[in-house]
Order: sequence, then C-alpha cells, then structure tokens
Amino acid sequence: MSARFDAIGLVVSDMAASVAFYRRLGFAFPEGAEAQGHVEAGLPGGLRLLLDTEEVVRSFHRDWAPPKGGGRASLALRCDRPAEVDTLFAEMARAGSRFELEPWDAVWGQRYAVLLDPDGNGVDLFAPLGPV
Repeated sequence: MSARFDAIGLVVSDMAASVAFYRRLGFAFPEGAEAQGHVEAGLPGGLRLLLDTEEVVRSFHRDWAPPKGGGRASLALRCDRPAEVDTLFAEMARAGSRFELEPWDAVWGQRYAVLLDPDGNGVDLFAPLGPV
C-alpha cells in the first residue's frame, strides 16, 4: 500500500463567496455548493479541490482557530498563453477579486499574477513566456 496525492483542502470563512470565486476561475462545484459545509470540485489530472467551512472544521477540531495575519495556502493555475493570464486576471479584477500582484513578466520566464481568494489565499496565474 502507498499513499498518493489526491486533494487540496482549504478552510473557508464564507462558502458562498469562495465557491463564486473559484467558479469564476473555472472550477466546477455542484449546484447548491454555496450552502454546504463541505464541497469538492474535480481538477484535471484527477486531483480535487476541497472546501470546508470553519464551522465544519471546528465540529471535529474543537480548539481549531483560523490563522492570523495572512493567507492560509496558495494555489497555482497554469494558463496556456501569457495573454490568458492577462485576460483572466482582468476578468477576476472586474468581478471584484482582490489581488497581490498584477500580471508581469517574471525573471524565471513566465507571465505571472497573484489573485487573493476571499480568505486571502494566493491564487497564482502563470504561463510560459516562450516555448516549453
């Protein structure tokens, strides 16, 4: 028997806001997910993104408290082309998403931007600048 990476889990303070944010990025959460305490969206390659409300986490970890002073995790989403980074960033910003870094050409050869989800977690958007 061996363990294998299967899912990324985030604790969220507002499920409806988080589901709306990640849906705008293309994550397919089931209908009615906004009202649930735990939801999952399948990701390409077979991974899953899991969202749990703070209340759900406290139901099995009574002493749990959200971290203070910054994001809890960071996700990175690869776009096919640099222009897609700019387009997706602009769409998310128009929808009211906060961000940490506007799109820029990173020294490591990627077009890069960093959005913030409703809980302040970083969501990096990137694409190779040249042939891969």
